[in-house]
Amino acid sequence: MAMLFEETDINGMTLRNRTIRSATWEGMCESDGRPTDKLINCYRNLAKGGVGLIVTGFAFVRPEGQAMPGKMGIHTDDFALEMEKLTRAVHDVGGKICIQLVHAGGQTESKIIGQQPLAPSAVKVDQFPETPVELSKGDINTIITAFGKGAHRAKAWGFDAVQIHGAHGYLINQFLSPLINRRTDEYGGSTANRSRFLLEVYRNVRTNVGSDYPVLIKLNASDNLKGGLETDDAMYAAEKLSEEGIDAIEVSAGTPASGAMNPARRKINVPEKEAYNLDLALRVKEVVECPVMTVGGFRSYEVAAKTIQEDGMDYIAMSRPFIREPDLPKRWFQGDRKPAQCISCNSCFGPGLKEGGIYCVVEKKARAKAAKV
Repeated sequence: MAMLFEETDINGMTLRNRTIRSATWEGMCESDGRPTDKLINCYRNLAKGGVGLIVTGFAFVRPEGQAMPGKMGIHTDDFALEMEKLTRAVHDVGGKICIQLVHAGGQTESKIIGQQPLAPSAVKVDQFPETPVELSKGDINTIITAFGKGAHRAKAWGFDAVQIHGAHGYLINQFLSPLINRRTDEYGGSTANRSRFLLEVYRNVRTNVGSDYPVLIKLNASDNLKGGLETDDAMYAAEKLSEEGIDAIEVSAGTPASGAMNPARRKINVPEKEAYNLDLALRVKEVVECPVMTVGGFRSYEVAAKTIQEDGMDYIAMSRPFIREPDLPKRWFQGDRKPAQCISCNSCFGPGLKEGGIYCVVEKKARAKAAKV
């Protein structure tokens, strides 16, 4: 029987347990995407805290693919020294780190990237700040190549794996979504055609890193949005990726336009609200051979352990709890099984925009109050 705290292997990458720090935008990079010491310290603390694998905040593979300020870039060789310092910091304390590769597509705005955003089709939908320009086939090929180059840099700089971002409304997810993808060429229409961009990105990444290097994907199993990506289509894409050799799939769901069913739901305050993507992940697991990770609302040791031991997931991924408690896995492993202190308020992301880095606002307020007593 699989256990939460046991050693596992993903294509030669040995992980000390089955906990994953799911990719989280930190807002701790320079305006051009260069990592800062603040970000490096963030990852060092996560590694010290005992998590099995750190997945970085999403790193844009081309400048027009940047979605947020303070976001990491992997589009240039110029960041080699900082990136190597980052991976060494994690490895020096026994951690493993995977960089997430992304292109925002239409889910960004011209004031961030300095040009009109690009998307599969020139449609204005709720999750887009403005109407994008439709990608030409030349643009598509350029972006596919950029994913591969980003993966090549990641391997050279010491990252233990790469994860392709195919979720949460970003470019790969946009191609998969019939709500956004209105193309009439080989990249639009049927499920197979809407999956083509994703598969071509994967193949280019794999070519650049080789068969013996872990390539993961974060994949929406549903957009939780009328007209968006539905589970049957996502399962088709997952099955094709598995057939082509993907090393693990992290299952998520939702987009910024999905309302209460968005990727980072609020008020996860009872066990019954936890693991809210588990059913989708179990469906994906039925059609793939690779390990499956599930993310979404894990707060208690009991739910996390049950998800591995009884439900059959290979890994559980968390994001917001690690913002408040980077040492949560170590705490659980050492026997303190109290739930994560995160209250799912989402206030942690505000400082990323205003103060140069996310942190738990609730914890900071509590400390300030205690200091006054």
